[in-house]
Parts: sequence; C-alpha cells; structure tokens
Amino acid sequence: MMRRYDFLKAIAGDARNGLVVAAGGAAREWQALKAGDGCFRPRTLGLASSIALGISIGLPRRKVLVIDGDGAFLMNLCGLPTIAWHSAGNLIHLLFDNECYEASGGTETATSSVADAVALAKGAGYKNACWVKNPREFREEFRKAWRRNELSLIAAKVKPGQPKVPPIRYDELENKYRFIRHIEKTEKKSILGSADHAAGKYGK
Repeated sequence: MMRRYDFLKAIAGDARNGLVVAAGGAAREWQALKAGDGCFRPRTLGLASSIALGISIGLPRRKVLVIDGDGAFLMNLCGLPTIAWHSAGNLIHLLFDNECYEASGGTETATSSVADAVALAKGAGYKNACWVKNPREFREEFRKAWRRNELSLIAAKVKPGQPKVPPIRYDELENKYRFIRHIEKTEKKSILGSADHAAGKYGK
C-alpha cells in the first residue's frame, strides 16, 4: 500500500490550471508538487467537498478538484447528496482512505471496518465513483474524469504518513485572499474588487 503523496504525484502534471480544495497534510503535499495560489485550505474538517462544489458552480468552465480523506468524507456525508444533486461536471472528488483520523491521533474510522466510501458516494447519487489500487490506475481514472466532464469520485486506500515536504509559510486567512486573487487574475473577473472601490462603496 502506498501513500497519498504517491498518488498525487501521478496526476500533478495532468491537473493543469485546475483549482484545488485541500486541507492539512494534503494541502502541503499538493503545494510541494504544484506550487502556486490555486489551492484553497479550509480549516474545518469535512467542508472541503462542499466548498469545492460552490466553486465549481460559480466557475462552471474551470476544473475543480477536492482532495479528501476518509475522516473528512465521513464527517460530511450529508453533503454528498447535495453534491450529487448539483452534479457539477467540472468537479473531481479525490478520496484517500487511510482508515484513521491521522491528524488527531490515529483513531480508526468506520472505513476500517464496515463502511465503503465508494458505495456511500454511489448511494448518494454519484454516477461515477470507483476504487483504484495504485498510482497508475489513479492517473488513468483521473484523465478519464477530466475528459468526461461529469461529477466523478476516485478513491484509493493509502497507508498513513506524510513525506517530508516544505511547510506552507502563510496562514489560512492569507491563503483565502491569495486564492481569490488567483481566481480574479486567471478568470479575468473581479470578486473582491480593489481596496479603493470597497472604501468608496461602503465608507467615506
């Protein structure tokens, strides 16, 4: 069994200008593979997939990837039917299942025993959801999902642990603004507007 980083490394070159939503170690690993401001890092466990849905709806012509873990996935089961209901064709849901809450001490999750994440996604309405066994299969399914333009979930069992990658040198608040400015620049649209514009609109 391989680690999440091995799978992410297999697709980093195929992700092009896709926007990414990932938290914790996944965000650090992605930043090491694909440096830039196109990755948003939420702090709340479980909300990455719902945030990614919102971005994919707001930017329907832009690919959006969410990098999820089994703990976060299980925390937001109620979000899966909503994601499937909207069925954003530009959203690719990547799930790495290490069968534990690694960041908080390694307590086992339900996927270590009775729960099947892909079956849960299919039950919620995901038409395209599958398990892969290795980075080669992962990349093949990712490329299919990219071309398919339909909501897709690709899941892999991985072993716990993270590689030695550089830390991200700025906090989540700064990340939010850098991410928004990145979208503004690449999409050529205003989201926050300028500081001068905001001052004129909301104050003297």
